[in-house]
Amino acid sequence: MKNRMDIFEITREPIDKLGLEKRLLTGGAGAIVTFDGVVRDNTKGRRVVSLQYEAYEPMAVREMRRIGDEIRQQWPDVERVGIIHRFGPLRISESSVVIVITSPHRRVAFEACRYAIDRLKQTVPIWKKEIFEDGEEWVEGQAPEVKE
Repeated sequence: MKNRMDIFEITREPIDKLGLEKRLLTGGAGAIVTFDGVVRDNTKGRRVVSLQYEAYEPMAVREMRRIGDEIRQQWPDVERVGIIHRFGPLRISESSVVIVITSPHRRVAFEACRYAIDRLKQTVPIWKKEIFEDGEEWVEGQAPEVKE
């Protein structure tokens, strides 16, 4: 079920969205759908200054691969799957996660891309700290344990 041409990565560097699309696009694809999750400047009325993402990295990549396998089971026409998540400090408007799905037809690509981001939020061990003008807090899970 695994496709060696799929891409599942984590990085502490800015995500090259166009580069990821180029790496995944094939001649058989009639559709490429990209989800680009970017850092916004507010949450529930509070001004966000920046975000900090942390993860249990080996498990995060493993879970991303599992999402790719699930996509291939539900949408066998999908040609390629790419998921890259960024960790560390991120500024407003920077990409935190980019998901790319290629397939012969648009409906499949849209459905699989939406599924991928929803499953990522549910299963991948990622923690996000929002840094506000007046404080900070961990959201979407518990803060990671600090190793000393």
